[in-house]
Amino acid sequence: MNQYPPIAEHGMVGDLQTAALVSSGGTVDWWCTPRFDSPSLFASLLDSERGGHCRLAVELPDDGMSVRQLYLSDTAILVTRFMAPGGVGEVADFMPPVESPAATDRHTLIRLIRVVRGSLPFALDCRPRFDYGRAPHTLNLPDDHRAVLRGPGTDLHVQTSGDIALNADGDDVTARFTLSAGQIAAVVLTSTADGAAAPSPPSLDEMIGQLEHCRAFWLSWLRSCTYRGRWQDMVNRSAITLKLLTYAPTGAPVAAATMGLPEQVGGERNWDYRYTWVRDASLSVRALIDLGFKDEAYAFRRWLRDRIEAGDAASGDPLQIMYRVDGDPLLTEEILDHLEGYQGSRPVRAGNAAADQLQLDIYGEAADALIVGRDIGALRGWKALSGVLDWLSDNWDRPDEGIWETRGGRQNFTYSRLMTWVAFDRGIRAAIYSSRPADTERWTRARDAVFRQIVERGWHDKRQAFVQHFDTDVLDASLLLMPRVGFVSAHDPDWLSTLDAMDDELVSDSLVYRYDPAASPDGLRGSEGTFNLCSFLYVEALARSGRLAKARYAFDKMLTYANHVGLFAEEIGPSGEQLGNFPQAFTHLAMVTAAMALDEELGRAGTDPRAADHLDHVHVTAQGLVTRPGSRS
Repeated sequence: MNQYPPIAEHGMVGDLQTAALVSSGGTVDWWCTPRFDSPSLFASLLDSERGGHCRLAVELPDDGMSVRQLYLSDTAILVTRFMAPGGVGEVADFMPPVESPAATDRHTLIRLIRVVRGSLPFALDCRPRFDYGRAPHTLNLPDDHRAVLRGPGTDLHVQTSGDIALNADGDDVTARFTLSAGQIAAVVLTSTADGAAAPSPPSLDEMIGQLEHCRAFWLSWLRSCTYRGRWQDMVNRSAITLKLLTYAPTGAPVAAATMGLPEQVGGERNWDYRYTWVRDASLSVRALIDLGFKDEAYAFRRWLRDRIEAGDAASGDPLQIMYRVDGDPLLTEEILDHLEGYQGSRPVRAGNAAADQLQLDIYGEAADALIVGRDIGALRGWKALSGVLDWLSDNWDRPDEGIWETRGGRQNFTYSRLMTWVAFDRGIRAAIYSSRPADTERWTRARDAVFRQIVERGWHDKRQAFVQHFDTDVLDASLLLMPRVGFVSAHDPDWLSTLDAMDDELVSDSLVYRYDPAASPDGLRGSEGTFNLCSFLYVEALARSGRLAKARYAFDKMLTYANHVGLFAEEIGPSGEQLGNFPQAFTHLAMVTAAMALDEELGRAGTDPRAADHLDHVHVTAQGLVTRPGSRS
């Protein structure tokens, strides 16, 4: 079990079509190629023996060396530093961005090594395992500096600079070498289609040039960011992470770079997140535009419009909840029995059966993305959206599986109804403002019926709160979005009592659970950690409700759960460990929106004497920082 590094002990590098995880010990233990959702070359995160890895590290006893990892500021270049009594060295990992809009089978991971003091021995062990470790491979070693490892449909080329001689170890390659102060060397991994031409031999000058080009690319891209608030470093890191998780040829972001990482170590809640969720991606559009990244936002809107026009969802509905990055709706789920899973967390699933679920909330998120402010996009976009709203007028009042993709049966989820209200509301506003043809009378009747249903059936008098679905008293953190989408004012008494109820039931030291699975069975065994998305939504809800001291304290605490390079997984476990797939786009998106909301509300409080006292009326209890009784917040 100790062969698995903590999930958080990784940085991510990528080229805008795929991504790799590099542990703080210098091991590439996750890389799928040529796309995020392709089979893996390296997957030792899911099986330390059979998954495959590429380790490049100083070979010294651990007790005589310390290792630190960081990103070059405002870039996706990851540096792992090895500090020992005999010297200091570092490995810079990066993937040159694929700036062409076309998808490609060729992807390069460069590992640039240098020693800055003394002399250090290094070890390279490159042991790919193709097709999630299911397929054998062959080795061709034409000379000391080139190796080709061939699997089904994919070749992995390993090339080194002149100081590193490769050796065969069965069908894998290894190297042992020593560098002294001032020396630089390179290991270059290039994946290609089977039988494709080999890459050119790398020269050190070329590799250093690639590093500088990669650095310049990220610095140039980040100049579009308009955020200048209190948490600029963290927002920049989250923006880069969201960009790294977006498949550039289509503009489709994936939910996370990985699959199978557990929500509970040893449990069965292990899902494949390498796909594009309509919900997650749609909610990112407003944040991207607010940050200044309009090209990324509009690229996804085009992708979303194309999905609606294609009409190829397996269910026959206008949309399904997720797709492959190229828009393919087929995501058959299979269990990889040969993999033991992260620290024994089985089953390991590839694909995602939740793609077949009915989740009506996606239509609200999609409408909100296609209608940003008063921008309804192209004429084709309006035609596609109006057709969806006509369909939704006949289909909104159906039980579904809900935002959390439960496998315990369909319910009338309040959040699903909330987002159908959003769909109608946005459509009606856009049709009137832009004078577009639409059956607004029909949409208005549906919108008002949804509103009445939420107020009458989604509200629980005894709990004095909006609840998860119409036949329960269980709370649900997804409803933290109610004020943001405009259904209720952030200062409405019914909303404030809902927020108070969530405080009592779902919040633990500012960390927020999605819901209580013991009270609302979801069809799965085991438990899970607090959900980082919900924790940041909680910060935003607190801020918008005027509870600024509590919001800022909760936000500052959440930042302490980021890993050493500023990345978040899906969840936080009972001891503060990161759990679930990593890094998760939804978490980083929510962090950005929480930071922007908190900045805005703190700024407003600083200029409004009536709001400023919200910062002061707090005291500390055993449960943490709370509002002083009697204060307006």
